[in-house]
Amino acid sequence: MPRVIAIANQKGGVGKTTTAVNLGACLADLGYRVLVVDLDPQGNASTGLGINVRELETSMYDVILHDAPLEDCVEGTAIRNLLVAPSALDLAGAEIELVPAFSREMRLRNAIEQVRDDFDYVLIDCPPSLGLLTVNAMAAAREVLVPIQCEYYALEGLGQLIRNVNLVKKNLNRELQVSTIVLVMYDARTKLSDQVGQEVREHFGDKVCRQVIPRTVRLSEAPSYGQPIIAFDPSSRGAIAYRELAKEVSRGPA
Repeated sequence: MPRVIAIANQKGGVGKTTTAVNLGACLADLGYRVLVVDLDPQGNASTGLGINVRELETSMYDVILHDAPLEDCVEGTAIRNLLVAPSALDLAGAEIELVPAFSREMRLRNAIEQVRDDFDYVLIDCPPSLGLLTVNAMAAAREVLVPIQCEYYALEGLGQLIRNVNLVKKNLNRELQVSTIVLVMYDARTKLSDQVGQEVREHFGDKVCRQVIPRTVRLSEAPSYGQPIIAFDPSSRGAIAYRELAKEVSRGPA
């Protein structure tokens, strides 16, 4: 069984895509076969892995809305063992188009079922909202990984996310759990990062990864070159942090 992990947080700009791309690349570097599913209409995980979303014949839009096989959508990347199912701008309208669709919450789950024997990990990069695309991701996943930025409003909205996870668990997917919380954009020079880290650990205990992801310029630059950090700058602090995170995640949820 592959581990299917939805990377979710309803706030935008909290490092979901950065984590999906770089955790996926580092897991692949450890020898696992990894698929990153880009469910965000902005397509940043796809472009961050070197895919030109404007030139795609098949994307996650076709998989979710038109029952295209997921394997027809999968593209290779520059990292061995790492593949991506890219997003497309059309996905922005999918929330509305899905409303009348039959079995609308289970579209992604059914698609992943067809390819699950091909991968060790499926990481789903969710949009920054709690709409039908995110519900599809949670219905398909067994685990939710939540990146939390080390800033003042970090825990705001997290309660709502956990309520939604519990709703999906109750109604659609009994196996779903928030398994992993990752502290991102950590700045060791500030007291605030330390305080947020302590608060999150008090709330969530063992679910919080020991490895934190630092705020670095190199991590911000890598996507514009269409590369994960381990290809863009393998010796940088960001690359080292995501490698350590991949080792921690691969040992399984606490």
